Amino acid sequence: MTAKPLVALAMGDPAGISPELTAKLAALDEIRARGRLVVIGDRRIFDEGARVAGVAPELAMVELGADFRSAKGDALFVDLGHLDPKEVEPKAATLAGGKFALTNYRHALELARDGRVDAVCFTPFNKQAMRYARPDYDDEIAFSAEVVGLKTPASEFNVLDKLWNARVTSHIALKDVASKLSGDRIHRALALTDACMRNAGFARPRIAVAGLNPHAGDGGNFGREEIDVIAPVVAAGQREGIAVEGPFPADTVFLRAKAGAFDAVLTMYHDQGQIAMKLMGFDRGVTLLGGFPFPICTPAHGTAYDIAGQGVASVGASRAALLLAAEMATVGASNAKATAKASL
Repeated sequence: MTAKPLVALAMGDPAGISPELTAKLAALDEIRARGRLVVIGDRRIFDEGARVAGVAPELAMVELGADFRSAKGDALFVDLGHLDPKEVEPKAATLAGGKFALTNYRHALELARDGRVDAVCFTPFNKQAMRYARPDYDDEIAFSAEVVGLKTPASEFNVLDKLWNARVTSHIALKDVASKLSGDRIHRALALTDACMRNAGFARPRIAVAGLNPHAGDGGNFGREEIDVIAPVVAAGQREGIAVEGPFPADTVFLRAKAGAFDAVLTMYHDQGQIAMKLMGFDRGVTLLGGFPFPICTPAHGTAYDIAGQGVASVGASRAALLLAAEMATVGASNAKATAKASL
């Protein structure tokens, strides 16, 4: 890897704020200082986003098959030329928009899979548009695993500054959560959280585990999942050297984490953590896909059709996502070098 990691930045949904966010990111000196960008999309869509954002970043044009590591310039652009701006229906989820975003993301993943870039970041997708383009599209985790060929567990994490939120179940109906919880599943989520956080630079992340039921079951009065399923996993994690505690009531554990008692909270289902994290910092939150051989990051918010084209979209979460991807790529490369040196 070069001194600065190469980060593939896939343009997201063209009908929302993704084009202007992509342009704003490419214009930030802080971003260019921490990593080299390889923006993937259509230059016409990017230029329109730059006009809306009021920025004029310089990017060197390169072909998809180019050697990015030897290419000149601290920001590169791969112009796929696959979407005429006249075909974009503003502020609407469309087939054209879904194809655009899906194609960009697939190329970014393939570049990272093949070692041609060190990390992947993408500006917001619209899942409805993605399903227009690919009816069986479930979420970014499943699609990414398919493209990369990943056979091991992966999960979605939310990161706000230095506080992480992991979850055992994700995009499933609330009525199905309890039946999907098992000791093995919770243990996989815990071990993956510990590993991903170590790859992000945490020497020994302190992880709090949330209960499923109100008041963490209140000693069995409101359910026994905490006693029969969750607590044994916490004890097993402690024996394995993971700095884990719990289960704690979900309505107070984030207060303790926010105050600095923990580095991460492992929740049992999607909204149990998402609501808390977004309340604490919607404009700074990052979604990380963990368990892949390279970091994949995106802002935790959506396409914001309501403010698209106005130039008012905050770049804060996208900035945080790209910086986290670059940081994790750098830490990962350092760890790999240290491991290789120790094996000599």
